[in-house]
Amino acid sequence: MAHKSGFVNILGNPNVGKSTLMNALVGEKLSIITSKSQTTRHRILGIVNGEDFQIVYSDTPGILKPAYRLQEAMMKSVSTAITDADLIVYVTDVNEKFDKNKEFLNRIIDSGVPVILVINKIDLGNQEKLEALTGRWEVMMPGALIIPISAKEKFNIETLFTIILEKLPEGPAYFPKDQLTDRYERFFVTEIIREKILRNYSKEIPYSVEIEIESYREENSIVNIRALIHVSRESQKGIIIGHQGKMLKKTGTEARKDIEEFIGKKVYLEIYVKVTRDWRDKPGTLKKFGY
Repeated sequence: MAHKSGFVNILGNPNVGKSTLMNALVGEKLSIITSKSQTTRHRILGIVNGEDFQIVYSDTPGILKPAYRLQEAMMKSVSTAITDADLIVYVTDVNEKFDKNKEFLNRIIDSGVPVILVINKIDLGNQEKLEALTGRWEVMMPGALIIPISAKEKFNIETLFTIILEKLPEGPAYFPKDQLTDRYERFFVTEIIREKILRNYSKEIPYSVEIEIESYREENSIVNIRALIHVSRESQKGIIIGHQGKMLKKTGTEARKDIEEFIGKKVYLEIYVKVTRDWRDKPGTLKKFGY
């Protein structure tokens, strides 16, 4: 049998379950998941290998109208994900308005890239609602194959995987067969810390934060990590630290446990907070942070 390979890019609006789907398809927790929108900032690759195939999944930020330069950078990665895809998996859910961000939908339709339209969170709806949604999407995205799933409950994921594999073009592997992602461990450490901030803080705080790994030293039985939490304003620094440092300690403890599980070693984690004023609108700072 000929070898198949391709880039399968997962697109959609915020909070429809793209990261949950990515993790379910890859079988690893590569993308952070919270109930807040704009959780994903970077494009993350997850690589699934078989003897005669390699699927390179790509989780992307949710589609939005940029309000500052950080979001502009996020949307550039989404635009790139349309043009370099062999297959687009467009994710919606049972509660989303089917014509949300119609302009972006039209760009996907006009791209000429094959599309699988995934209706997620079907565990929150009913059959009648699902049938009505399917009918609307058939009109909105003619030619797209529509698959209902529940990424959280892993319902219909195997069916989706089989269809993706069928639609992949023939070609050689793009990455070594033992490679899981294009990102290094340091990146996932920053994402784990950011996930804890998304879960532990409310309002604007999580969206004003960026994580930087200042040092990452591996020893025989422990990894020593020093991380900086960058905030946009002085007032946000106090909120992150909390009364008597309790909030920062809570965030650090939760992050350390997840980092240990992820890298399979004991971790000594130091976290500090630094004010980097208006970092979301400074091109040089955004470049430094990998945007």
